Amino acid sequence: MKRKLAALVVLVAVGLAALAVTFGGFGAAAATTNQYLTSQAALGDVSDEVAATGTLAAATTYGLVFGADPYVVTGDETAPQSSRTWPVTDVRVKPGDFIKAGQVLATAAIADAQRDLAAATRDLRTANVNLAVAKDNLASAQDASNTDQERQAQVAVYSAQNQLAKASADRGAIQREIKAATLRSPIDGLVTAVNVTKGFDAPAGAAITIASSTLTVTTDVVESDLASIKLGQEATVTVAAVQARLTGTVTAISPTAADSQSGVVSYPVTITIANPPATARAGMSADVTVTTASATGVLTIPSSALNGSTGDYSVLVLEANGTTRRVPVDVGLVTNAMVEIKSGITEGTAVVTGTTADLVGNQFTGGGFGRGGVAIPGGGPVRQVDGGNVKQSVGN
Repeated sequence: MKRKLAALVVLVAVGLAALAVTFGGFGAAAATTNQYLTSQAALGDVSDEVAATGTLAAATTYGLVFGADPYVVTGDETAPQSSRTWPVTDVRVKPGDFIKAGQVLATAAIADAQRDLAAATRDLRTANVNLAVAKDNLASAQDASNTDQERQAQVAVYSAQNQLAKASADRGAIQREIKAATLRSPIDGLVTAVNVTKGFDAPAGAAITIASSTLTVTTDVVESDLASIKLGQEATVTVAAVQARLTGTVTAISPTAADSQSGVVSYPVTITIANPPATARAGMSADVTVTTASATGVLTIPSSALNGSTGDYSVLVLEANGTTRRVPVDVGLVTNAMVEIKSGITEGTAVVTGTTADLVGNQFTGGGFGRGGVAIPGGGPVRQVDGGNVKQSVGN
């Protein structure tokens, strides 16, 4: 038993000694050893982004009513009401059908409307005759130089003109009703509801509703990011349900804040997706990334390599002999991950992104180097330097 205990003590001591050697734990000599994480400056792209989530929706939804023009459905409007009954003679679509602009969707009988049109046409002709008579009477009164008769004749002309205008408007309204007895799609889109059946009278309200093929997603952007959002900016919309990565454009920014339950102030921003796949439907969840700034084909380094502040930025460059030197740099776009370098270093320059202190600090917190990853963007080779000489290099 004593031998086993002694062996265990020796093993623990050896393990502690190994850890001390690994992390520079033996005396002053070990304290002079530094290890650097490096990354090479390289040509690439830098972009700054704002991420949020939202729900897909149709950009526009139309309601089609027999005898009336299509109307835009917004959720709180009242559908146009027809003054006559429309017996449905044909229905050519069902919910879920994709349709083209101008396509006939349903028809209704127009016999009743045609009778009204004939009567309105007679009224219009009568109004034209009455106006002609009134004008002749006015001319006669003017020839007779009879002021009273002239005034009465002028009033009659005005009245006849009003009757003609009303008769013309009434006839035009009936003509539009007859035209609207054939429901045609005003847009390319998707049929979302059909509320009519062949052989039955159409109910009040929309007979058919259509959602546009153009989709939007409205997402809440927190106040700290709002200043960087502009109309026309490109956005990436990811719809996990159909495994689609779509391109959109910022088309609306609300001037008022959204209602918040968490106390975080945010503003609704709308992104329009022009050509979504047929599998993408309104109501699906979407992740949105808005590119607020970008620089392409520029010299880049990880943001962890940048030191200083605006007007006084620098990087630590690792020399071939293992020493480092501070080099001032002029920067362009700076993001959380990458930095655009305008001058100061060239492509291929090794810049320091961290030290082994970062490695040690992450040993027991889920971090690490390589695949486990130190939490340092662009972590490159690890170089151990002792007394100004490179002793070992690990990594690529």
